[in-house]
Amino acid sequence: MPVHKLTPMGTAPQGSVWSLRLFGVPIRLHFTFVLLLIFLIVAGLGGNQSMGYYAAYLIALFASVLLHELAHAWVSARYGIRTLEVVMFPIGGVSRMNRDAKPGEEFWIALAGPSMNLLLSAILFGLLYYRHAIVGLRDLLQPTETNLIERIAFGNLILALFNFIPAFPMDGGRILRAILARFKSENDATRIAAWAGRMLAISMGLYGLLATHFLLVFVAFFVYLGAAQESAAAMGRTLTAGLPVSSAMVTEFHTLDHGSTIREAANLLLATSQQDFPVVHGDQVLGLLGRNALMRALANEGPDAYVGGAMDREPPTLSPDQDLADVLPLMAHSGMCALVMDSGGRLVGLLTADNLSQFLLLRRFGMEPGTPHLNAGD
Repeated sequence: MPVHKLTPMGTAPQGSVWSLRLFGVPIRLHFTFVLLLIFLIVAGLGGNQSMGYYAAYLIALFASVLLHELAHAWVSARYGIRTLEVVMFPIGGVSRMNRDAKPGEEFWIALAGPSMNLLLSAILFGLLYYRHAIVGLRDLLQPTETNLIERIAFGNLILALFNFIPAFPMDGGRILRAILARFKSENDATRIAAWAGRMLAISMGLYGLLATHFLLVFVAFFVYLGAAQESAAAMGRTLTAGLPVSSAMVTEFHTLDHGSTIREAANLLLATSQQDFPVVHGDQVLGLLGRNALMRALANEGPDAYVGGAMDREPPTLSPDQDLADVLPLMAHSGMCALVMDSGGRLVGLLTADNLSQFLLLRRFGMEPGTPHLNAGD
């Protein structure tokens, strides 16, 4: 059975403060991205341009980053990979896909983003050249209302060159991994690209501290974090390669009847270590009640409300035979829980982010999957 839905409807990733949807792809702004925008707005006050022109410049750069991410999404769709969401961080957008791209696919998907920025830059510079309006590089260092288009074109060129750096988490790191994967294992290729990303971040951070360029230190922190996450993801794929979902799922769990109240669900939450409860009617699964939804219902509806009104009616579902390595990126959100259903639609287990973390930790220390399964709270 394929994944039905990968995140609860309307649930934003941790740290996101605002979202929009473009061409069916949710675009979420992380709070650190908003902080960067505020910093750029404050830094632009008092310059040789009006706030209206400066706002237009920031909006144009934001649109350029969105087009960069949509180019990734468009090429991904050509390979049958669906973009679930894009989260905007200070170093750019991070796309979450419904499956990992193969090395050959990843090369072209990664190349699409900076290529879009190069195309935008070329179009704008071509327009300026046709109008004989190109100014010198030194003039761009003094933002004015007359060199707005030049700065947007130059900004897209910088975005493209930055993303072509062969280190994670930039697109150049993914291109490097795709090339290295032709000669090395995917894990080794990822380790090399992630190492390059960490070294780049350390170098950027040290230079930023010595030069008192704290925005560069801010960006270096996210580059290092992104490289570390890619390295951890590669380790996870190695530890789960060839294993089915059934090897890591929780097989001992409690369920709630569709007629149960929020009070009964809260009592079960306190009495067990379980955080998510399938809501059933006989053998039929109607939905999933998570801890956060339970607390919201308790605060808004009261303890005597029924769980049916608070549950997620379209929870994410997995097949027990599904490759665990493919599922791993889908379980990245803290608190994520998926129902494991067999081919007959029978609930056979739960796969939670916490239990999967325990499974990976024990696998890393040499434990082989088998019977009995790992259970939540063990």
